[in-house]
Amino acid sequence: MLRLDNFLPYQLSVTSNAVSSAIARTYEVLFGLRVPEWRLIAVLAEEEGLTQQALVARTEMDKMTVSRAAQALAERGLVTRVQHGTDKRSRALALSGEGRALYAQIAPKALELEARLLNTIGTREVEQLRKTLAKLKAASHALR
Repeated sequence: MLRLDNFLPYQLSVTSNAVSSAIARTYEVLFGLRVPEWRLIAVLAEEEGLTQQALVARTEMDKMTVSRAAQALAERGLVTRVQHGTDKRSRALALSGEGRALYAQIAPKALELEARLLNTIGTREVEQLRKTLAKLKAASHALR
C-alpha cells in the first residue's frame, strides 16, 4: 500500500517546497524577487545569452513559469533580450548591468542561507546528498 510518508518522490517534493519557501521569503523581502525570477538571474549569471527554451531545460521549470519570470525581470530592467545567433527572430536573455549588480547582492545571501541549511548535516552527508540527487535527476530523465 502506498504511504506518502514512505514515498520518496513525495518526500522530495515536500522537502523541496519547504526549503524553497523558506528561502523565497528572504528573496522576496530583501530583493523583491520570486523563486523563478531568482533562478533565472542565477542561471544567467553563469551563462548569458540563453533562450527561454534553454532556460526551461536548465531550470526544469515549465515554459509558462520561465516566460512569466523573464517578463517580470525584463520589466524591472534586470534582463535584456538580445539577438540569438543568426536568426533575427530568435531572442536570448542576458543580465543587464542592474541585473548583475542585483546578483552580486543576492549571491552571498544565497550562500549564507545554504550554509545555514546544510549546517544541520555533516560535510560527508552533504557530498553524498549531492551525488544521490544527481543520480535521481538522471534517473528521472530516463523515465521520461
